Amino acid sequence: MFRPGLVYLNTASLGPTPRPVFERVLAAWRELETNPVLNAYGTGSVVVAADAARGEAAALLGCTADEILITRGTTDGMITLANAVRFERGDHILITDQEHEGGEACWAHRARREGLHIDRVAIAPEEHDTAAILQRFADAIGPATRVISVSHVITTTGLRMPIAEISALARARNIVCIVDGAQAVGAIHVDVKALGCHAYATSGHKWLMGPKGTGLLYVNREAGTLIEPAQWELGHNYGSESTGTSPQPLAIGLGAAIAAMRAIGMENVERHNVALRNHAWHAISALPHVQLVGPPPGPGNTPLVAFRIPAEIVARDLRIRLTQRHNVVVKSAEARWLNGLRLSPHLFNTEADVAAAIAALGTELG
Repeated sequence: MFRPGLVYLNTASLGPTPRPVFERVLAAWRELETNPVLNAYGTGSVVVAADAARGEAAALLGCTADEILITRGTTDGMITLANAVRFERGDHILITDQEHEGGEACWAHRARREGLHIDRVAIAPEEHDTAAILQRFADAIGPATRVISVSHVITTTGLRMPIAEISALARARNIVCIVDGAQAVGAIHVDVKALGCHAYATSGHKWLMGPKGTGLLYVNREAGTLIEPAQWELGHNYGSESTGTSPQPLAIGLGAAIAAMRAIGMENVERHNVALRNHAWHAISALPHVQLVGPPPGPGNTPLVAFRIPAEIVARDLRIRLTQRHNVVVKSAEARWLNGLRLSPHLFNTEADVAAAIAALGTELG
């Protein structure tokens, strides 16, 4: 439903909802309002359809529906997890210095209030040696480390982290492993059982292109009492007495978005996205005054590509000029990370979109 001529290369921030998914949300909302109490509780048609989204999500992620909690997004899921883990004063949480605020603030909040400590593994934007990163995780674990919380895909650079290896490291030392999957689900194939993590939070409104304000949280049933979301106190169904009345039409739309993605096949989605990203990588490499970061084309790529710009150019200002002057939408990466831009192509994008963005960047960068 883009306005004419818009070149949208920022799915990693917010994915555009396809018209059929949008219409499914509206249809569910209309049905709900014909008799709200009848349709929204118990065996009502709308709540049952909303709860079915857990099954769609489980099929996508390789788990069971009872291991899925529908949330408002990755940040909401991470907040739930931070409040669901048991800690004692003095415990440590291990994260990286490249975490998105949505995956870090929840731990900072608990640490500040309860006397916990946050340790960080450093990852330079240019680094993509995952074996060296894994070793730094191993070295950073201490006797008081209780949780490892890490992104599946680094939001600024697109680096795919060695989650299965980090999970194995955590399990071997009785540490809870939690993954921020905001930049993975819907962009690349994700099998949470193969990853081995205890919990995995992601968004419905990024790469899955579902309704805004939706997300998914997987909690491995093997986690047992290590992670106990309050929303599951009275059952795992969507819209239980402990979750309260939830935005059921949005959940139905999320289920429709996941079903559409599964119909295409995540292997096909990942192949398209990574090929387009690699095309953008090579095109960006020919631009003046930029420095590519993150992994080069090759095994382990993700659809994100990012690059530094000269320090005298403010990334946010360049992003605004690209939108206002060229109708091109990308993401700016703040100076605290790399002062640059990030492109995130998806299924609806083509090489022509990449070419338009590169031409606009060439004009603005001189």
